[in-house]
Amino acid sequence: MPTQPLSTAVAPAPQAGSASAGSDFARLSRRMAAEGLLDRRPGYYAVRTALVLAAFLGGWWALFALGDTWWQLGLAAGMAVVFAQIGLLSHDLAHRQVFGRRLPSEIGGRIAANLLMGMSYGWWMNKHTRHHANPNHEERDPDVSPDLVVWSERQARQASGLARFIGRRQAYLFFPLLLLEGLNLSFNSFRALRGPTMKRPVLEGVLLVVHFAAYLGLVLAALPAGKAIAFLAVHQALLGVYLGCVFAPNHKGMLMVTPDMKLDFLRRQVLTSRNVRGGPVVDAVMGGLNYQVEHHLFPSMPTPALGRAARITREFCAEEGIPYYEVGLLRSYREILAHLHRTGEPIRSGEPARQGV
Repeated sequence: MPTQPLSTAVAPAPQAGSASAGSDFARLSRRMAAEGLLDRRPGYYAVRTALVLAAFLGGWWALFALGDTWWQLGLAAGMAVVFAQIGLLSHDLAHRQVFGRRLPSEIGGRIAANLLMGMSYGWWMNKHTRHHANPNHEERDPDVSPDLVVWSERQARQASGLARFIGRRQAYLFFPLLLLEGLNLSFNSFRALRGPTMKRPVLEGVLLVVHFAAYLGLVLAALPAGKAIAFLAVHQALLGVYLGCVFAPNHKGMLMVTPDMKLDFLRRQVLTSRNVRGGPVVDAVMGGLNYQVEHHLFPSMPTPALGRAARITREFCAEEGIPYYEVGLLRSYREILAHLHRTGEPIRSGEPARQGV
């Protein structure tokens, strides 16, 4: 197992579409199927959904039970965790881990994402599908587009405006920027309603409006204005930090794929993904996304099967000489910050912005 993420080099790999490239993933898939790891787990998802919904409803009950007190900020932190868990559940619904058919997956996903959490299922689904197809691809993965943060030195050399200003010190600003991620998700959700890729804009828009009307209405009904504003600020800020801390370790600081790289499906997913060790607590906090390698290889695999799948994938990669990377949670954050500091170097060194590098 390597001790550093593969951020700059790619192991030789057969081109996608070749017989040997296909056979590697096919052989791994057969091992997974033989273990029953691709089978649905309805009991698990029934219990998980019930627990999340109980926490969600219990949180709103507690909002009124606590009344006019600054202890409500502790509840706001707890509700940030609950909202993030709803987001993770909607992620599993989108990947058809819960239901095998499209319609119930979309219904459940829109209820969880739009109505309960306040995030557009359609917008996120479109973005996440493109990410899965080309993880860490500088031109095709929307999760590494240089919006505010630059993820490669090539992007840093092209950065201008706010991205260039932030890129100079982005390792220090990364976690503070996550405080705004909750608001960013809401903003992009509403903005996407007018986009050409939104399949059900009216339905999604209505669900989002109902969510925010109920969300703001309940908080304002339970608390005086000052405490209500503080509750909303803490809740949204910590929701953004939680989600960012769950998703960032998955790929940030791993191999950045450029258009000239030729990788088959298995190597493209393994080399760009990082697994996070930590046991049952990390599994629960990250919703199983700490097994990012296996999730990318088998997106519809139910969450409780990922731990066993990781052991099989690790053994398979060792047999094939494919680097397989996993670290502890804190180590993953250190690597992310080191990567961000390194990629911002062209800006700090004073290189002028260049287009088409």
